[in-house]
Amino acid sequence: MKIFYIAELVGKAGVFTLKKALPELAKRYKWDFLIVCADGATGGNGLGCAHAGYIYKLGADAITLGDCCFYKKDLTENIDKNRFVIRPYNLNPQAPGHGFFVFKKNNEKIAVVSLLGQNGFNRVHANSPFACLPDLLNDLRQQTPYIIVDFHAQASAEKKTLFRAADGLCSAVIGSHTRVQTADETILPGGTAAISCAGRTGSQQSVGGCDINSRINEYISGIPDWTRDAWDALELQGVFLNIGKDGKASAIERVRIPVEVKNDDSVI
Repeated sequence: MKIFYIAELVGKAGVFTLKKALPELAKRYKWDFLIVCADGATGGNGLGCAHAGYIYKLGADAITLGDCCFYKKDLTENIDKNRFVIRPYNLNPQAPGHGFFVFKKNNEKIAVVSLLGQNGFNRVHANSPFACLPDLLNDLRQQTPYIIVDFHAQASAEKKTLFRAADGLCSAVIGSHTRVQTADETILPGGTAAISCAGRTGSQQSVGGCDINSRINEYISGIPDWTRDAWDALELQGVFLNIGKDGKASAIERVRIPVEVKNDDSVI
């Protein structure tokens, strides 16, 4: 099973980068299943319904979210209907949406899970990902050997610890949220592939994909401002996974694809 995970889309520039890079990417990697992290796709924080539908139409099989999962009201009100959109599993049971889903593709079943870390998030409070992990993964293994976990967390120590807790229970744990691609991709002894952060898709000459000056001014003024997209040095980032029939990873490859904006390009 070949699975491609596209790192977090940031703003319109991230969605545009995805659209532009996908044709070349598909020819090069020929994946069986495509996962897109879109926690910052709409305005740099959260995902709106229009962008969710557009990303799905572009070819995403699953879309994962993190701490910004409920930032856009239109998606929050319709998230139960969008079964390809996955919010963190370890939120309270009253939260709308799905924390995992078992997809069927080419006569194979693939489980995709989102988990949220507990360190550094002020607007959303998740239950312990460590407490729910074993039972969840054991249940999913009764349905499919192919299980991918998106761990949306801030602290690298929390990520590294969860990687070890998940080793041998799933095919891969892919870190997200920090929007900087790390060079620590590995396959753990139990056969689980892991990377602390798959990176981001959008501007690389930016602060986390957002306009540099607006982010500096936020630190000076204390007033949040996520509305200004950055468009310099666009790049799609992510990881490509090769998973054996036993559900164990045989390869994990970091990917970076530069994208050029041309005069006749239409912006999302």
